[in-house]
Amino acid sequence: MDLNYQAEDLAFRDTVRAFLDANLPKDLQQKVLNHKRLSKEDFVRWHKIVAKQGWVGTGWPTQYGGTGWTPVQRHIWEEECATYGTPPILPFGVNMVAPVIMAFGNEAQKSYYLPRILNCEDWWCQGYSEPGSGSDLASLKTRAERQGDHYIVNGQKTWTTLAQHADMIFCLVRTDSGARKQEGISFLLIDMHTPGITVRPIIMLDEDHEVNEVFFDNVKVPVENLIGEENKGWTYAKYLLGHERTNIAAVGRAKRELMFLKRLAIKQLKNGKPLLDDPLFSAKVASLEIEIMALEMTVLRVLSQESAKRGPGPEASMLKVKGTEVQQMLTELMVEAVGPYAIPFDRSYLEGEHEHSVTEDDDAAPLAPYYFNYRKTSIYGGSNEIQKNIITQMILGL
Repeated sequence: MDLNYQAEDLAFRDTVRAFLDANLPKDLQQKVLNHKRLSKEDFVRWHKIVAKQGWVGTGWPTQYGGTGWTPVQRHIWEEECATYGTPPILPFGVNMVAPVIMAFGNEAQKSYYLPRILNCEDWWCQGYSEPGSGSDLASLKTRAERQGDHYIVNGQKTWTTLAQHADMIFCLVRTDSGARKQEGISFLLIDMHTPGITVRPIIMLDEDHEVNEVFFDNVKVPVENLIGEENKGWTYAKYLLGHERTNIAAVGRAKRELMFLKRLAIKQLKNGKPLLDDPLFSAKVASLEIEIMALEMTVLRVLSQESAKRGPGPEASMLKVKGTEVQQMLTELMVEAVGPYAIPFDRSYLEGEHEHSVTEDDDAAPLAPYYFNYRKTSIYGGSNEIQKNIITQMILGL
């Protein structure tokens, strides 16, 4: 794909920059650029600002309220948002369940849920993984038994990101225990405020409450909340995972964090010279920059395929693997650059309770929690080992 922007692309970029200059709240920008934690209110505030402009559904068809942007315009938007330091538009509604509803939902589901997703009236979470069903997702055991005009759901989901805030969860459930495991699964939309749902926090190593266990105890779900056909949920799940893995790559953020890494390495000294001048360290940074450039090309190819009405293929697995490897390498080099200055753990600074960290090195303070948190990226969305199996089967034919 030709990355030399045309005149209309440059004009579009100017429009995006003008919007961000005028509308991105400075407090949110500083939180993002300084690697501080974002609250629910932070995510919702930015989502509603973008929704007011009509730019939330960047990959949606215009008939559903999408922007109708080209792949290059979507790339420009993502890159500028990352450069400026905007909070992310959370993917669970906009980029994950919404494409499934558009492709497989009925008209009533589309007309009800899609506008609410665009306007952030519902906060969505994902009900896929279970204690015994992670990479082998098709072995899931959460049951949904049809009783009249409802399903009765019993079981447990785990590693459910931000479920403590969620209004809705899209869930894979087993509706036919006698069928082959991939063929007995259905895709349900469940109101998180329904009686019988319990959310239990999982506190991570960095003391952040990001993920949860979700328990279902005789939860009544209306039959009209079934997406598509009963027992066809595995097809819809794979479709969703392709969109999830494409978005995991986060090229714009990687480019922003690369610039942050370079600034760190210029500030840190080794033998009286900037660390970035050290041949060994600069070679690591250069190698990482090449990986990011290659990743960007692959993302644009996938976006181009999507614009031609072809869903994400095995390239989505490539993006997931390389994108998460890049993210982890960035955090590793950041910690390497600051060395022992990354050791102190200042939770109050991360939560935004103080303007500066106790060590007075605000750049270094968040880096160890950042590093530990990003160990997850090669596991979620289908572990990288599983993605490599997909690549060998679908691309290499092995």
